[in-house]
Amino acid sequence: MAATSASAFSIGSTISHGSKASPLSQSKTCGMNTSFNSQNNIKSFTGLKSSFLAKESTAALRYSFSQKSQNYPRISSSALQIQASFKVAILGAAGGIGQPLALLVKMSPLVSDLHLYDIANVKGVAADLSHCNTPSKVRDFTGSDELASCLKDVDVVVIPAGVPRKPGMTRDDLFNINAGIVRTLIEAVADNCPDAFIHIISNPVNSTVPIAAEVLKQKGVYNPKKLFGVTTLDVVRANTFVAEKKNLKLIDVDVPVVGGHAGITILPLLSKTKPSVTFSDQEVNDLTARIQNGGTEVVEAKAGAGSATLSMAYAAARFLESSLRALDGDSDVYECSFVQSEVTELPFFASRVKLGKQGVEAIISSDLEGLTEYEVKGLEALKVELKGSIEKGVTFAQKEKVTA
Repeated sequence: MAATSASAFSIGSTISHGSKASPLSQSKTCGMNTSFNSQNNIKSFTGLKSSFLAKESTAALRYSFSQKSQNYPRISSSALQIQASFKVAILGAAGGIGQPLALLVKMSPLVSDLHLYDIANVKGVAADLSHCNTPSKVRDFTGSDELASCLKDVDVVVIPAGVPRKPGMTRDDLFNINAGIVRTLIEAVADNCPDAFIHIISNPVNSTVPIAAEVLKQKGVYNPKKLFGVTTLDVVRANTFVAEKKNLKLIDVDVPVVGGHAGITILPLLSKTKPSVTFSDQEVNDLTARIQNGGTEVVEAKAGAGSATLSMAYAAARFLESSLRALDGDSDVYECSFVQSEVTELPFFASRVKLGKQGVEAIISSDLEGLTEYEVKGLEALKVELKGSIEKGVTFAQKEKVTA
C-alpha cells in the first residue's frame, strides 16, 4: 500500500519513470528560492517512497522547484514528454469532496480528459480548474440530460455524489438518500461506459457497492474486477495515527485495513504494521477506536459545517492514481478496497488487492493469516454488521428493479 500506492501529485511537474506517469508540464520556475538539496527532502515533499523516485523523477522534480543553477543538471525538453492518456469522470464534482478531488485529479500526469458532472454549480468549478496549467482538458456537464455525454468513453468513473454525513445523522438516514443517487448514476455508467473502472465513494459504501453490483448485473455488464469501494481513507488514517503514536516517519508506515468502511467494520490490522512495531493493549484499543471513528472526529470538529471532505478527496485521488498507474501497465500496484471477495464468507470485503489493466488481479488473502486474538475477535464482530449492510444494499436494488 504505502510502499506501492502513494499518489504522485505535485504542482508544476509530476514525473514517474519509464512508461508510467510523465510530466505535467515544463513549467517555468516561479521565483521561489526553495531548493531540494537531498533526495530525502524530495521524498518528503511528494509523499513518495524511494521505489518511485527513479533518477529521471528526482532530476525533474529538482528542476521544477529550484532556480536554474549549477547544482543540478539542466533537463532538455526532449527528456520530458507528456503521456497523459486516460479519461476520468467525477460524478458529484461540485460537492465538498468533488471539488478538492477534481483539483487533485487535474494535477495527475496520467489524465488527458477530466469530465465533471453534477446537478448544479459545476460550470464554475470547471472554469476555475481549466485555468490550471496542467494538460488535462476539463469539461462540465450539468443535469441528467448531459450525464450520458459526460460518461462516453471514460476509463474511470469516480462517484462522490450524495449528501455528506451530518451530526446526529444515522446510517439509515444516509442510506435512504444516497442509495437512490448511486443507483441512478450506476445505471448511466452501465449504459455509457460499462468497461470503466468504477470507484464508489458515496456512503454508506458497505451498502452502495452492493447496490452498484446489482444494478450492473441487471444491465448485464457486471465485472466484479472493475467495481471498487474506496476505503483508502481508512488506510490513510491508520498510517497517520500510527506514525504519530509511535514517532515513525510517515512515509515508511503501512497498515492494512480490512472489513468494511463504517464503524466497527473498519479493522486495522495493527499487528501487520510495517515497519514492525510493538503496541500495548491500550494502544491497540485506542488506535483502533480512533481509526474506526475518524469520520466522526472530523464531523464533530466541524460542528455541523461539513464532514471529512478534504482527507477523503486526498484518499480518493490516491486510489485513482493507483488505478491509472495499473491501467498504464504498472505491475506493482496494491491498495485496500471493498470489492467482491471470497476471503471470507461475505460476498464483499475490504482487503489489499493487486491492481492491473483489467482491474483486480489478485486479492491478498494472506493478510488475514496469523492475526492476534484481538483482531480475530474484531473480524468476527464486524462480519455481523457488514453482512447486514451488504444485504440491505442488495435488497434495495432488487426491490427497485421490481418496482420499475
